[in-house]
Amino acid sequence: MAPVFDLVGLVVTDMGASLAFYRRLGIDIPASADDEPHVEAALPGGLRLAWDTVDTVRSFDPDWAPPRGGPGISLAFACADPAEVDRVYADLVGAGYIGHKKPWDAFWGQRYAVVADPDGNDIDLFAPLEVKP
Repeated sequence: MAPVFDLVGLVVTDMGASLAFYRRLGIDIPASADDEPHVEAALPGGLRLAWDTVDTVRSFDPDWAPPRGGPGISLAFACADPAEVDRVYADLVGAGYIGHKKPWDAFWGQRYAVVADPDGNDIDLFAPLEVKP
């Protein structure tokens, strides 16, 4: 049997701040998780997203260091339509998160925007420019 892709893990410096960001994107995470060293959330389709604090990772990998030279990962969130890309981007930036690229109409046929999560990872927001009937 071949390995099955099951989980995307993020290493975070502030669990509560990171979870607050992802809650704004619709991920169901209980408020009681904010002080935990490891958190997992089920995503549509069976994939899981997990967060570990730096201290948790260093407990089993003392030499762990954050990536250098850019974001360590990019996650993409599908939006219902171009207006939702704009709305979610404005909501996140209005809440104090850093906008990396304002919404634009990409040449590949999508409305696209990029926001940084609290740890500097790129979070892409996208929707088709033309909604198919």
